[in-house]
Amino acid sequence: MNYIIGIDQSTQGTKTIVFDETGKIIEKAYLPHKQHINELGYVSHDIEEIYTHVVKTVEIAVKNAAIKKEDIVAIGISNQRESTAIWDKSGKALHQSVVWQCARASKIAEERREYAALVLDKTGLPLSPYFPASKMRWLLEHCKIENEVFMGTMDSYLVYRLTGGECFKTDYTNASRTQLFNIHTLTWDEELLKIFDIPRVVLPSVCDSDSNFGETDLNGFLNKKIPIHCVMGDSHAALFGQGCHKTNTVKATYGTGSSIMMNTGAECKKSSYGLASSIAWSRNGKVSYVLEGNINYTGAVIAWLQNDLGFIKDTSEIEDYIISANEHDTTIVVPAFTGLSAPHWINDAKAMICGMTRTTKKAEIIKASVESIAFQIQDVISAMEKDSQGKIKEMRVDGGPTRNKYLMQFQSDIGNLPVEASNTEELSAIGVAYMAGIALGLYKENKVFHNLSYQSYMPKMSQDEREEKMKRWEKAVNMLQTFS
Repeated sequence: MNYIIGIDQSTQGTKTIVFDETGKIIEKAYLPHKQHINELGYVSHDIEEIYTHVVKTVEIAVKNAAIKKEDIVAIGISNQRESTAIWDKSGKALHQSVVWQCARASKIAEERREYAALVLDKTGLPLSPYFPASKMRWLLEHCKIENEVFMGTMDSYLVYRLTGGECFKTDYTNASRTQLFNIHTLTWDEELLKIFDIPRVVLPSVCDSDSNFGETDLNGFLNKKIPIHCVMGDSHAALFGQGCHKTNTVKATYGTGSSIMMNTGAECKKSSYGLASSIAWSRNGKVSYVLEGNINYTGAVIAWLQNDLGFIKDTSEIEDYIISANEHDTTIVVPAFTGLSAPHWINDAKAMICGMTRTTKKAEIIKASVESIAFQIQDVISAMEKDSQGKIKEMRVDGGPTRNKYLMQFQSDIGNLPVEASNTEELSAIGVAYMAGIALGLYKENKVFHNLSYQSYMPKMSQDEREEKMKRWEKAVNMLQTFS
């Protein structure tokens, strides 16, 4: 029996999954890492801790699976995108990573506002501190640099560490999110590097997503080195894992934040409605593109309710609160804690609760917070339909919050479209493991995706009620724009 390891290094923690030679999950392991948030709202991670957890979760999963280590044939890695790391030749971190949510580089992005149109044209991305270019500039300005420096997204750091510094590589999906990579010429763009003052030498080489990124024995855990045979940003990996391989298929990943993607195939479409154009993946030298909308706070809204407000002790309580809430309450929560992202792109926005009455209580605020996730995603879906000039036929979804049946039904209702919720949460790990297995010839692409199953949600809400709820949401967003 041969096995593939899928590693999903996400914002909150690291999960390792062991897949057998049919593509079925046989074991999992997960370790969270600390979220470092200072008084300025800077969000950081200790990348040394993350690397340690990558190795440790593999050890735990393999031991619990009771498989022979020599039967593991490859690794696939998906990573939290846009989070930006800096390290030296030995692999030692020179600073904590700047997490994708963090807006500390806002001033750097704003100083380059005159280049916004150029940046959008070359990268498909609106000029924003959300993306690594500004974060890299910030790190270079705040680190003591004496010798050779390496910079990149988390995938390139993990590849570097896992291969003992032998390989400094990234894939097209992660490169396309840096705001330094020209998605038309498929190269690091010299003009963009100059605008952000990033030396080309500090950046990794860019490879197909199903390339061999080097070999690793996982810090001596394995008896022999095996290839890292796929690397993708987590959202791209989830798109592949969801089987959204055809043009105009759509998925949404509900994590700490959310990525909503539409596969546009070989055509790189430019959005007129606030979305980003990126690379879906590159396989065997062939690039596929996506339209994408990113949202900062979706699953993180639930964490806010639990950890900051103390409204719930466990996420299992949420649906009971929603059932008890006044169905006529008009409260709207706009969770713009670190700005409002796609398709609005208001970097300096602040979160807001509005529409409360004297009878609004904890249950109603919890309900409104959950609904805010669906409203934000629907804004992106609406933009996609405008850009593609067609109605989206269905949306496939994954991630922890999709277990919330109220949220999924509300998402279907507010968008008036079928929602297919994966019964498996680990779509990012599935995506990279399946792509690695396909590249090796272990998996057959037309068979391995049959392992996936879904819970279907169909719209039930009346058109009048849907329009009324969307109008309240739109008014709240407009209020937020006024006070930004």
